[in-house]
Amino acid sequence: MIRVISGQYKGKRLRRVPSDLVRPMPDKLKEALYNILHDDVKDSFFLDAYAGTGSVGIEALSRRAELAVFVDDYYPSIKVIKANLVKCGAEDKARIMHKEFNRAVIQLSKEGAKFNLIFLDPPYKMLEERNPLKVIKKREILAKEGRVILRHFYKMKFDGKYFDLERSVTLGDDTLQFYR
Repeated sequence: MIRVISGQYKGKRLRRVPSDLVRPMPDKLKEALYNILHDDVKDSFFLDAYAGTGSVGIEALSRRAELAVFVDDYYPSIKVIKANLVKCGAEDKARIMHKEFNRAVIQLSKEGAKFNLIFLDPPYKMLEERNPLKVIKKREILAKEGRVILRHFYKMKFDGKYFDLERSVTLGDDTLQFYR
């Protein structure tokens, strides 16, 4: 079961994507993430990339983020994100982009978008081939005091050379890395 942990949508149950390609974020990990982000979420512009069910961005909206942009190129995820936003009544504070991540970042950059918080939960295998931090840095979509949070498999060695690593938290099989 996926649910909203806190805020105005607290307790809402969210739909899952009916596919093994999508890893929902465990409640304990989501709770750890938001305990660290705490005050930074309110009034923020939040990017939920490789969004899956949209639960991370919806949690941000529940905690009073100004806007959440959801990016995913997997159509079943897009359908579930839409349904989950409707269930919470949060469609007016959200934008959904059915695009490959790099293309979405390029479009957002052309629109002049700046995000306070960018959450990345890419397929673990993809991180072995590409570094999503590179396009964020190149296209300058992170606000001046913004943070990028990357979820990856705890045994993976990831080079976040484009930003300064602020903090790393490992819970179970997952690591969250916080960059500025």
